[in-house]
Amino acid sequence: MDVVATLQGLLPAGTAVALAWQDITLGQGSCCVPAAAEALRGQAGQALHTGLTDAALAAGAFEWEHENGARLVLLLEVKSALAPAPSAAWQGAARVQIGCALESMSQRLQIEELQRSKQLQKALFEIADLAGADLAMPEMLSYFHRILCSLMYAENCYIVECDEQQGSLEFLYFVDTQDSFVPEPGRRYRYEEMPGSLTFAVLRHGRVISGPTRELVQFLEHPAERMEGLESADWLGVPMWRDNRVCGAIVVQSYVAEASYGAEERAVLNFVAKHILTAMDRLQAHLQLEDRVLQRTRDLEHINDHLQAEIIERRRAEQLQAALFNISELAMTGHGQGEFHAQVHDIIGGLLDASNFYVAMVTPDGDGIEFVYSVDRFNRERAPRAFSNGLTEYTLERREPVLATRADIDLLIAAGVVSEFGAKSQCWLGVPLFNDDEVVGVIAVQSYSPNVVFTTDDQRLLVFVARTIGNALARQRDRQRLVQAHADLEQRVSERTQELGEVNHKLRGQIGERMRAEQRLTHLAMHDVLTGLPNRLHLQDQLERAIADAEQGISPHFALMFLDLDRFKWVNDSIGHAAGDRMLVEVARRLVSLAGVEDVVARLGGDEFALLVNCEHGADTAMELGRLLLRALEAPMWVDGRELFPSGSIGIALWNRRYTSGADLLRDADAAMYRAKLRGQDRCVMFDGVMHEEAMRSLELEADLRRAIKKQDFVPFYQPIVSLHDNQVVGHEALLRWKHDQRGLLLPGDFLELGEESGLIEEVDWLIYEQVMTDLATSTHGYISVNVSPRHFRSAEFSSRLLGLMDAVGAEPGRLRVEITEMALLDDAPRTLRTLHQLRERGIVVQLDDFGTGYSALSYLHRFPISALKVDRSFVAGLHAEDGKNTLALVEGVLSLARTLGIETIGEGVETERQLRTLQELGCNFGQGYLLGYPSPREETLLR
Repeated sequence: MDVVATLQGLLPAGTAVALAWQDITLGQGSCCVPAAAEALRGQAGQALHTGLTDAALAAGAFEWEHENGARLVLLLEVKSALAPAPSAAWQGAARVQIGCALESMSQRLQIEELQRSKQLQKALFEIADLAGADLAMPEMLSYFHRILCSLMYAENCYIVECDEQQGSLEFLYFVDTQDSFVPEPGRRYRYEEMPGSLTFAVLRHGRVISGPTRELVQFLEHPAERMEGLESADWLGVPMWRDNRVCGAIVVQSYVAEASYGAEERAVLNFVAKHILTAMDRLQAHLQLEDRVLQRTRDLEHINDHLQAEIIERRRAEQLQAALFNISELAMTGHGQGEFHAQVHDIIGGLLDASNFYVAMVTPDGDGIEFVYSVDRFNRERAPRAFSNGLTEYTLERREPVLATRADIDLLIAAGVVSEFGAKSQCWLGVPLFNDDEVVGVIAVQSYSPNVVFTTDDQRLLVFVARTIGNALARQRDRQRLVQAHADLEQRVSERTQELGEVNHKLRGQIGERMRAEQRLTHLAMHDVLTGLPNRLHLQDQLERAIADAEQGISPHFALMFLDLDRFKWVNDSIGHAAGDRMLVEVARRLVSLAGVEDVVARLGGDEFALLVNCEHGADTAMELGRLLLRALEAPMWVDGRELFPSGSIGIALWNRRYTSGADLLRDADAAMYRAKLRGQDRCVMFDGVMHEEAMRSLELEADLRRAIKKQDFVPFYQPIVSLHDNQVVGHEALLRWKHDQRGLLLPGDFLELGEESGLIEEVDWLIYEQVMTDLATSTHGYISVNVSPRHFRSAEFSSRLLGLMDAVGAEPGRLRVEITEMALLDDAPRTLRTLHQLRERGIVVQLDDFGTGYSALSYLHRFPISALKVDRSFVAGLHAEDGKNTLALVEGVLSLARTLGIETIGEGVETERQLRTLQELGCNFGQGYLLGYPSPREETLLR
């Protein structure tokens, strides 16, 4: 406008000027000077499309196209025509000044766009940073609101999330400067409570809604309803989508007419809403992960507490056993009564707090008690007394233990049951001493401090000890009485004394023999009989001590090495178990010769050994020792006239602070050893974080597997078996599939190994067998074959249970086939043979699966009732390989042998027409593979 006014000032007075333009960046516009020349301005805008008239051209009007592509029209309304020269000069000046103004406006607009883009990019970066920040949901949403306010007017904003049917919503964040409504945290508002809510309209329509609230009533399901909230000058709601479903919305509103929302604000809010939802999802996933980690940590802590309690209980039992043994030994020695009581006191003091302790015995006359031993903080001397109503007499009378706190004692005193002698006890525990069935005394401990309180565990412990103490005290007292009564007769009974001495010597010999026997038993319990090495129990004890020392910083560098001999079963099966035992002894000798003085070499059982070793330099030291052990094992050894070359696989678990028990170290070392075997045996592998993650995934998968068994999420898929003579489907093979809640449909390869290791695969198989029997009974065409794991043949009830399933649903046995592998025939041949004959007698056909991949002994085909064998897919795939002549000859030989024995043949893995023609030419009876049909549900196979 300023440029046009300047140009108009260069013209004669009374001249009107109008300018119209069309630009890609600025769009279409117009202006005029003076402002009253609106008619001329309209003509200029129309001339952009229709062109200039002759009259306009005569008046000095002209049009041109700027170098940036903009079209411009300039009209003049003059009282008299301008001279040609001034008119040309004025037009040139107009083109230059208007062009410069046009470029300036375009650049200013582009700068504003860049600033808005930069501001939006900065906001998105801040949102992305918030998604990874450790913030609570309300705090994170408050930051989102602050960022949104920097992009648009959003002083009044709230965010909601809804259920899947959009029938209820919850306010996750709410800020409004005018509305008095304050949502309750955590409450879900149903649609019936807010029928006039525009927020529910956004959720249910799934689209952006914008405008003054009085104009948005059309979006309500019941427009007559009163709208919720205050009336807004402008209102903008954007739905948030997750997995093609509306899951929430973000709403901003303005109560002033100056702040309104246009297309740009709708685009910004829609764009930001997507990123906010992503950030919220990431925060929610992070919180869920933290919850799972916390729950798993609690479970592990619970298990650790349970193990620690067992360890404490075991140690208490060991202490108790040692105390009883020591008391029994004291009773057999010739110590004086005072020394005996003092030593008994020391022994009991090792079990519980016995700083205040006494032994009271019934007098020989039976009319009172005497304190034969007493150690007490306040009662230095305890004189004998006649029977009264003290706590000691109360215990004698009841003939059972008494555990009394200060309050209990006060109640007994108030009831007149007992009287208290000496200083007042805060807690008193007395246990009667029996000799046979007679109460001969009481042992008591007491506390004068409220901080020392005896428990029922202490009571049980003292009762258990008292049984031995009672007999020992009675024997001690009798001995003292005998010595005192016959002091004047020593000379006359010397011969008898000598005889008693010999008896005593024999008793001591017996006690010594018993001690040695106990030591031998203890050694046998903690060591392996064959090799003399410490066993698993001893290793576990050493591991616990090593972990305790490491946690205290005494010896933090140690590792556990788990060694398993390779192919040891072959030695036992080929040259006998005695030779295998001699081989184990030699292996143990080699391991001990390489271990350090403070290292522990243990045999865990079978061909498994473990070494607890110090490693000052960490993993490098452990790996070097592992390789040294493997080289030592590789040295040949002679056993029963045969030269053997043993080898092994070693897994190493290096201690760190996440290990709190020896069982965890042993587990991880075992896992590393199995990883070593998978990599080719005769090698060392260090347990690392990847193995730990695999172990955790295995635990999660095993938990999923157990839940899936309860929910019966396993189904059979059926793959057709086709006759190669007429291309007709003769049967189907039932293949296992798992409908996993999160991972979808899983193949057996994803979980079969874990199922075999955990033993859960048997339960899965029976779930499949039940469905197959039902499908067999409800279908009418062809047979169905099921795979039977070798594990099932170890159970004598397998055949009866399988036949029982068939009888229960009325399935025809002749239409069922069981597929077994060569491993099932090797595992327990007699039992397997009996089971297969039981099935064959009922008409069930037996097929040998994957023939050619195992031992492939021809004797199987004669000894076992096998009616069909399946040529493994690896041979079918290799028929036309570059080196496939040997494979072709092998397959031809198998098919020829099967025809000779009258056994059907089925080619597995047929995927090409060429493979199909070759099998037909070789005389194979049937085929199975993707070329002939994919595994599909029963509805697409059996019921077609």
